[in-house]
Amino acid sequence: MKKLLFLCLAPLLYLACQPTTSDEPITAEKTTEVAETGYDAELAKSVGADDYGMRQYVMAFLKAGPNRSQDSLEAAQLQRAHLDNIGRLAEEGKLSLAGPFLDDGEVRGIYIFNVSTIDEAKALTETDPAIQQGRLVMELHPWYGSAALMKVNEIHKRLGKEEI
Repeated sequence: MKKLLFLCLAPLLYLACQPTTSDEPITAEKTTEVAETGYDAELAKSVGADDYGMRQYVMAFLKAGPNRSQDSLEAAQLQRAHLDNIGRLAEEGKLSLAGPFLDDGEVRGIYIFNVSTIDEAKALTETDPAIQQGRLVMELHPWYGSAALMKVNEIHKRLGKEEI
């Protein structure tokens, strides 16, 4: 009988010892909901997901700007400053995703800002040295995408052996 009681209580003891990200305790009901449907209300709330698992962002298309006449040294310095700015925005939680396109087209890359207005995104783009110098320009659009993007930076830190 003691073994049966232990087997019944062990899962609850395990759950009780797990760290949580909110003050709300993990219950057997919550654990069952996640197991049965895959839906995790606590995670959804933490990333700002709506009922569809989505949220609003602002997407930026980085395009070649009018001032691309820098010599190779100056261009390299601007690129380093541009990348450092990307890292800062990501650390601050304002930039959910960024990356270059791998062709030589006019559109050089994208940003997905974790903001809800074009004005907020515009203010963030103006902190980029490559934008300030006219090497790049941004085209901004409100965008509706998966709230899972809010976890990209956290996961990315665990994947790269070297920093950019």
